[in-house]
Amino acid sequence: MYKVLLVDDERIILDGISQMVDWSYYRTSLTATARNGLEAYESIMAEEPDIVITDIRMPGMDGLELVAKTHQTHPHVRFIVLSGFREFEYASKAMQYGVKHYLLKPTNEIKIGGPLAEIVDELEADAKREAFVSGVKERLEKVMPHVKEQVLKEFVTNKMYGRRDWDYYRSLFQYSADKPVRLLLFQLEGDAQFEQLFAIKNIAQEIIGTTLLATTLGDHVLVLVEDPTDIIELNRKINDIRQTFRSYYKMDASIALSEPAPIFEARSLYQETLQCLNYRFYLDEGGLITRQDTAIMADGRLDQFHFDEDRLLMPVRSGHLKDAENALSEFFNRLKEAQLDIVKTKSYVIGQYVSLIRLADSRAVEDYYRNIPSIIEMNALHAIQAVLENAVRAITNARYEQNKVKYIAFVRQTIDIIEQYLGNADLSLTFVASKLLFINPEYLGKLFKKETGEKFTTYVLKLRIKQATEWIATDPDIKIFELAERLGYGDNPQYFSQVFKKYMGCTPSEYMKY
Repeated sequence: MYKVLLVDDERIILDGISQMVDWSYYRTSLTATARNGLEAYESIMAEEPDIVITDIRMPGMDGLELVAKTHQTHPHVRFIVLSGFREFEYASKAMQYGVKHYLLKPTNEIKIGGPLAEIVDELEADAKREAFVSGVKERLEKVMPHVKEQVLKEFVTNKMYGRRDWDYYRSLFQYSADKPVRLLLFQLEGDAQFEQLFAIKNIAQEIIGTTLLATTLGDHVLVLVEDPTDIIELNRKINDIRQTFRSYYKMDASIALSEPAPIFEARSLYQETLQCLNYRFYLDEGGLITRQDTAIMADGRLDQFHFDEDRLLMPVRSGHLKDAENALSEFFNRLKEAQLDIVKTKSYVIGQYVSLIRLADSRAVEDYYRNIPSIIEMNALHAIQAVLENAVRAITNARYEQNKVKYIAFVRQTIDIIEQYLGNADLSLTFVASKLLFINPEYLGKLFKKETGEKFTTYVLKLRIKQATEWIATDPDIKIFELAERLGYGDNPQYFSQVFKKYMGCTPSEYMKY
């Protein structure tokens, strides 16, 4: 049974939920209740529940504060948040702490039961995953070098071994020399520890089932298998290995698969798979690479590559992060499509990077230059892209801050103009930008949205409706056509009424009655 803590400052709701839910049915037990966040946190420290169901609005410490504080000390605790309709947006801030379940009041057993069952399933899956990782570590502590692993290392790295040597070890491997074999070479995406290499080797042996030899060699895992009669089935198993390993360690892997050959040519198969792994540079994530894939990539290469640097530099310089990110994404997508030689690809990246960091603050340029050697050493294009993405974000945001004073001045002028021309039927973004401020309307629109959070037209609409409600409040006898004329709708009071109803939920006449 998983322990549940129920928190709500309203006794009637606390008692109602406590009695309403059949806790044992959901493999849980209600071990404690609390009337506010402070009591709840004390209970969490003492009882260490697995699940907390909490209201969002409470005295002392509210539900969101409880989630945040618990996340720091007990990150394994799962939350279900109860909130009123008006509090939902506030409650959703708990997402940053991993909270996925929100229930609107009033609730019932069915609404609570669904999230409870889902969380219990997640907790059980976590326990299974932790048990697997713990098991891997336990086996790792006990394992000793195996003779088969050492033999495979020797045969793929030492060119002095040949057919006679394989014949010597054939009885040990219980393998027929007449059958061709294939070599699988695994490379993990990320900083791989021996524990992860050991784990993926074991997963591969378990899923494939008929592996002849398997070993780790440097940062790689080698698995020798008989050439299957069904290559599609082998590809499926390789994908299962990737997915299983990723579910336990949150890491991906690139896998090179050799062509079939006699077992005594294992060294040649190893060289073939190493060459295949070179092409993982162009993969966004791990995947399977064969000799046919490398041939296709080589045929698809272009001799020339062109990308206008200003396509990226202009939005960075002006502080427009979204446009800068889109331009950088376009740059890397075109590099992937070009499939240039890896050295040549890196040269284009370094050139773009140097142009970019020249826009940085002079005090930061030196730090950016220090990244160049590490970029050159990177063996995956998506890793290089991540470095440039970080630089683009930092430099663009810095540029935005530099320009912010100028942006705010434009927006303040625009708001003053809106209030001044609120009753003008010609009031529009184009009118303000072109006739009064003499700047590009699209540019002004982006500045206005960034600073106010609303589009120009939405802002004007809300202001006009607000003004209309104030005039109605002070003069209940005011005519609809007068409101329309005063607020820039000219001689079209019907359209004004439609806009008013869409925004307020009722017509001006109905609003006057209310």
